[in-house]
Amino acid sequence: MSERIWTAACVVIGDEILSGRTQDKNVAQLASWLNVQGIRLREVRIVPDVEAAIVEAVNALRARTDYLFTTGGIGPTHDDITVDAIAAALGVPAVVHPEARAVLAAYYETRGGLTDARLRMARVPEGADLIPNRMSGAPGIRWGNVFILAGVPHITAGMLDALTGTLEGGLPVLSRTVGAWVAESEIADLLRETEHAHPGVAIGSYPFFREGRVGANFVVRATEQTLVDTTIDALIEGLRAAGREPVDGGI
Repeated sequence: MSERIWTAACVVIGDEILSGRTQDKNVAQLASWLNVQGIRLREVRIVPDVEAAIVEAVNALRARTDYLFTTGGIGPTHDDITVDAIAAALGVPAVVHPEARAVLAAYYETRGGLTDARLRMARVPEGADLIPNRMSGAPGIRWGNVFILAGVPHITAGMLDALTGTLEGGLPVLSRTVGAWVAESEIADLLRETEHAHPGVAIGSYPFFREGRVGANFVVRATEQTLVDTTIDALIEGLRAAGREPVDGGI
């Protein structure tokens, strides 16, 4: 594995996300999956089902990250324009992939046949490879460093599973949590000083209000377990010195 930091971005595509009708669940699972692959999710953008918006987002984000993922808009209906938009962004035509057509023909053989609408799901930017989809037949798409995934979360999860181990990345990100019944403002200096004293560590603070009082969980992230553990130990010591009892694992 490389010490280089590999990065990714995600474009979430769909009017239904922007309208609030559908809540996105793919970003969290993508981020978690990428961490295991040793890749950091650096940016997420949500765009409508508008070709110009998709083209702009795809070209902007793929230019500054190692990998770009998109979710949504690869179904059989008229508003599923992701493939056409990404093909335009890449400067290639959208074509029917023969293997995708064969997969869909087999899948729909006992489900009403391969209609023109269903055949739309066999279209890819020219030169693309397929990402297997064991859930519903219609494959995901890979074109270079661009990965075009479904918007339905369980189908997206299956496509990510099919990609596991196929992307070059660095060390996976490890994490550990400690919590305390304390206001963030009381221990802001402790968090800053602890992070500064442990290069290579990121400390996230996540406050909450529960049981009539305030508290926070502090998540330490790094690529080395010993570094995570020594940082947690320092936080625990600092919290106790401040008169707050830490809870290893979080509250």
